[in-house]
Amino acid sequence: MLTNQPKWVDSIFKKLNRRDRIAQMFFVRAHTNLGKKYSDSVGLVIKREQLGGVIFFQGGPVRQAVVTNAYQKVSRVPLLIADDGEWGLGMRLDSTISYPYQMTLGAIQNKDLIYKMGIEVAKDFKRIGMQMNLAPDADVNNNPKNPVINYRSFGENKYNVAVKTASYMKGMQDGGLLTTLKHFPGHGDTDVDSHYDLPQLTFSAARLDSLEMYPFKELIKQGASGIMIAHMNIPALDNTPNLPSTLSKPIVTGILKEKLGFKGLIVSDAMDMKGVVKYFKNGEADLLGVIAGNDILELSENSDRAIHLVRKAVRSGRINMASINESVRKILTAKYWAGLNVKDTIVTQGVVAGVNRSASNALVQELANASVTLLKGKDYLKTLIPIRRTAIISIGVPSVTTFQKEIAKGYYNSVYYVLDKDANATQISNVAREIGAFDQVIVGIHDSRARPGNNIPLNAGIKNFIKELTTKNATFALFANPYNLAGLPGLENSKALIVAYQKEDFMQKSAAAVINNRLVPTGKLPVSILPNFKFGDGL
Repeated sequence: MLTNQPKWVDSIFKKLNRRDRIAQMFFVRAHTNLGKKYSDSVGLVIKREQLGGVIFFQGGPVRQAVVTNAYQKVSRVPLLIADDGEWGLGMRLDSTISYPYQMTLGAIQNKDLIYKMGIEVAKDFKRIGMQMNLAPDADVNNNPKNPVINYRSFGENKYNVAVKTASYMKGMQDGGLLTTLKHFPGHGDTDVDSHYDLPQLTFSAARLDSLEMYPFKELIKQGASGIMIAHMNIPALDNTPNLPSTLSKPIVTGILKEKLGFKGLIVSDAMDMKGVVKYFKNGEADLLGVIAGNDILELSENSDRAIHLVRKAVRSGRINMASINESVRKILTAKYWAGLNVKDTIVTQGVVAGVNRSASNALVQELANASVTLLKGKDYLKTLIPIRRTAIISIGVPSVTTFQKEIAKGYYNSVYYVLDKDANATQISNVAREIGAFDQVIVGIHDSRARPGNNIPLNAGIKNFIKELTTKNATFALFANPYNLAGLPGLENSKALIVAYQKEDFMQKSAAAVINNRLVPTGKLPVSILPNFKFGDGL
């Protein structure tokens, strides 16, 4: 994809001196939620150092568009603007759309819907002047206790992960967006978060090649534009003590470039993460990252120092300038492919409407409907009668939910009950006593956290109440990470069980539509929750 080098690339490349070329490899962090002083300070770094690109984090779409225009103005070579938007702009920016998490998408059987999502995400990014998404996540989440990938992965099955990642990647790339598969060679079986420490993978090279690397190998064949390297110590591939994969020449150059033949952009994971700077301090990590073969180093602790160290290493012969030139040509070719050869200013009027299109919202609901998974009770749901007395309980939330309101549209004779995650024994026993008088009980179990991790925060009393309800004729919908089924014993015995993956309203509407017999569920579990449920389960 990034192989042919047009005239524009040559002309820009020739204008850059050695220092400017090295600076193209460094991308700086930016935010628009930390005030003008912070934004201006980043602008000064860009102006002074003439870096290759910017990676935006939290903020808002209008502020980001305004700041991007300012940053592009002071940059002699157009900046490549990126964001880490695995589920769209909403992962980082307020007033924008969040699509379902990849774990939710892993349950969908129609991959064309995921391709469509990629197209929509590309429109959103381009509307606010971004050319690159540091996504999708191609990790195979084969460790249920993974603290950092988990719901960000399409699941535990390497074939399912490869197919779904390909659909999302191709949608974005066909929409004109550069993508970055992550985290090579595979961060799915770790129990350490590399933001805070250096995970170690102790698997054999054969296992890593056949499992963890499988989606990356498949997607390289299918034209992936970029790959991000993880910070993991992998003795089977490089036995240097405490060396993260990001800084390993045998992994970055030996395996990814030479063995797998990857020609696209190689991007380091954030160079300010503890997993990389814990053992390599004072800019040594940046230098080793360049030597290893990364094209782009994102979020160096100090890019000015890093550029200085790389220049010094070139002079002493520790780094070959030819490899830097190759990286810079790749970066410039990517900029050309993304349309940065034409000077453009983002129109800041109508930005919010531009990234909140009704077609996108409709697609979000379509994705939710296609993901919702029925694990038990296909026939039982058909026995529910709209006119009978129905108790609709939402557990884990402080007030009445969309799920309850939606269900009530189909069950005219219903009453709402709500039990917060920390409900006390009296509150629980009151609800337990009252629902005894009802013919039908429908229960939503809601995760209240911003991100759907494991260990849903429900107290022991609540968990016990759920277990008791499973012995009655109750229908359950879980609005949480499916791994939480393992921590809620009894649900495997329930009359009907729906997994709806996350807490958002679009998932609550989908689950309610299944219970109201208005939606035939087609989702399949993207992970196994042993011993009761396996990958691919779904009625």
